[in-house]
Amino acid sequence: MAMLKRQGLGLVRAFLVLVGVSALCSVALGTRKGNDSLDQRGHRHRHPGHLSLHRHRQRGGKEGQVLHRSKRGWVWNQFFVIEEYTGPDPVLVGRLHSDVDSGDGNIKYILSGEGAGTIFVIDDKTGNIHATKTLDREEQAQYTLTAQAVDRDTNKPLEPPSEFIVKVQDINDNPPEFLHGPYYARVPEMSNVGTSVMQVTATDADDPTYGNSARLVYSILQGQPYFSVEPQTGIIRTALPNMDREARQEYDVVIQAKDMGGHMGGLSGTTEVKITLTDVNDNPPKFPQSVYPMSVSEDKVPGEEVGRLKAKDPDLGDNGLVNYRIIDGDGIGMFELSTDSETREAVIKLKKPVDFETKRSYTLKVDGSNPHVDPQFLAWGPYKDEATIKISVEDADEPPVFVAPSYTFEVEENAPEGTLVGRVHAKDTDVANNPVRYMIPRYTDVEQFFSVNAEDGMITTTRPLDRETQAWHNISVSATEIGGHHQDTKVRVNIKVKDVNDNPPEFGNDREIHMCESVPLGKVIETVSATDKDEMSHRQHFTFSLAPEVANNHNFSLKDNRDSTASIYVLRKGFSRVTQDVYFLPIEINDNGFPALSSTNTLTIRVCSCDSKNSVLSCNVEPYVLPAGLSTGALIAILACIVILLAIVVLFVALRRQKKEPLIVFEEEDIRENIITYDDEGGGEEDTEAFDIATLQNPDGANGFLPRKDIKPELQYPIRPGSGRPAANSVDVDDFIKTRIAEADSDPTAPPYDSIQIYGYEGRGSLAGSLSSLESVTTESDLDYDYLQSWGPRFKKLADLYGTKDCSIHDGDDGEDS
Repeated sequence: MAMLKRQGLGLVRAFLVLVGVSALCSVALGTRKGNDSLDQRGHRHRHPGHLSLHRHRQRGGKEGQVLHRSKRGWVWNQFFVIEEYTGPDPVLVGRLHSDVDSGDGNIKYILSGEGAGTIFVIDDKTGNIHATKTLDREEQAQYTLTAQAVDRDTNKPLEPPSEFIVKVQDINDNPPEFLHGPYYARVPEMSNVGTSVMQVTATDADDPTYGNSARLVYSILQGQPYFSVEPQTGIIRTALPNMDREARQEYDVVIQAKDMGGHMGGLSGTTEVKITLTDVNDNPPKFPQSVYPMSVSEDKVPGEEVGRLKAKDPDLGDNGLVNYRIIDGDGIGMFELSTDSETREAVIKLKKPVDFETKRSYTLKVDGSNPHVDPQFLAWGPYKDEATIKISVEDADEPPVFVAPSYTFEVEENAPEGTLVGRVHAKDTDVANNPVRYMIPRYTDVEQFFSVNAEDGMITTTRPLDRETQAWHNISVSATEIGGHHQDTKVRVNIKVKDVNDNPPEFGNDREIHMCESVPLGKVIETVSATDKDEMSHRQHFTFSLAPEVANNHNFSLKDNRDSTASIYVLRKGFSRVTQDVYFLPIEINDNGFPALSSTNTLTIRVCSCDSKNSVLSCNVEPYVLPAGLSTGALIAILACIVILLAIVVLFVALRRQKKEPLIVFEEEDIRENIITYDDEGGGEEDTEAFDIATLQNPDGANGFLPRKDIKPELQYPIRPGSGRPAANSVDVDDFIKTRIAEADSDPTAPPYDSIQIYGYEGRGSLAGSLSSLESVTTESDLDYDYLQSWGPRFKKLADLYGTKDCSIHDGDDGEDS
């Protein structure tokens, strides 16, 4: 724009500009009115296509006149294009024409700037500018372009470049919008009419400076007649008085904004506004009932709940708080009131125990009021209410009640069985006044010193009591209502046992004293005192005297000191432990009780050896001559020890010699571990009968009977036939052994399974034959022993026996055998 102003009228050659907007046409022509329209700024507008064409024709027909009238170049700065044009042809924005353009085509028009070549295109020969796309003012309101005329051949500028603006003219194509909706607002209930609730604002994207496209008017579509809205500002206000939150709390209001000043054809937009009425204290509390009946049992303890009541207040928060208090009634001292923090109820509690027999009903007057009152609504009435509570006392089966909280009685010790101690009394406080039964719980009187009469409560002793053993007896007496719910009440009974002088006095210190051998005459060797198990009074004292049997002794004397003590004196000197080391002095002690009692206590005086300072060295008797022999007791003790030692030795030896008893029972001693010697010459390999040691050890076994220790036979089996020696012609040893094993397994009298079984069987087939001398006595020997003669002198005896004298030897043997 500044550049155009600097050039001004000084330009020799100017552009002839045909503007497609009525404002430029009216300025250039000055007389066109046709279809013009006046905008808000006083400019007239006409369709650009027609204007440009008309202007072109006018200049074409009167070219000389126009040049003659101007004498200068054209001054311009902007074009206008209507947005959202959707015609079939590109929109003619305007036409450029230079004064130096003679129409021969040597001038070339060039367009540059925003949108040049894409949105806006120019005919480089005619200078016509078209918009090739639909424009949106809300997207971009104007474009800055630069136009220039150059020589077509040389591209040299014929005119300086000129800048102009293409503005997009607005149309009403955008409805109003509420950018911050939906809205939430709060207004106190009972507000006056016209109270401002809130302001809503809508925006319109159309041009607010052109036409009425962006001029908005607000109206209410929903929410009448409770609320209204100002058309120009959008402020929402209350429209009805006394809107009550307790009746309705929330309202949904719909507000509309319409452009074109609200005229027909305008666009509109809506938003929702949720309006909530806030609470104010405009309601007093109210009790639903004027009278509340309640009841309480007389057995309830203080602090227990009796009942509840609550005043209703529809207000919220602090506005609905209710404070309760008892303001009147005859039960103010018996009951108390508190408030439940959660339920906001008034809680009536028992303050003191009630008694059905004393008073059967109470009345309370309770006040409920708001602690926070709004002064604006004070005139609406008092913000409190009152109610009456009638409490009835219910009768309960109560346990009996003792007349006294505890009892204390006295009874003398040694009192005979059945002595009356005292009486307890309980009564039934109920209306029925049932009789009461008494008893003493055994755990309070374990040894059962006392008994109580079940009907009248008289307590008596069951046996004499001893104060010195137990001075106090603390028992309990239980009272139970007859015919009730068996509830009992216990009372403490303390029984004191009164003292009787039934214990004689006795020595209060040691009964033995030590005295030196060299004690001088008249010396006090001891001062004795006395004690008494009976209860001592301040006037009671003891008197001492020697027993009559030693009253005239010449060794010791006694002096009563009249202060419950006595002094022992020595009447002579020259005591010797050898002569007598111990003296016994009986002393009689008397008390002054009623009746008076006395006792004789013996004082032992032991004579001791002392040093020069009269310190005791030894009080034992030292023998001067040892006895020649032992006493009878010592001998008996020594003999007993010797006997015990001998018994221990004998027992030890017997245990060591004890052996394990064998499994097979033998009538005689088992000598299987001993060496057996017998004069028998052994036979050959086939001779095994001579070495049957079981036969030698157990003669009964030879007959086939071997008793077993582990099984005791009930009957004796007879001797099995065939159990003897097998037949001579039997050569099957395996069959023989199997047969014997089977017999042993089935015979309960056979030895145990782990015993050695020996079978008398002589084998056959030995080349040497039998070597047994026992067999040779019965059969003729076919052996020749003459070779023994050549064996030397050592075998000479055998050669003599079996060589030449064989027959005589056999004859002799036969004779012996026979």
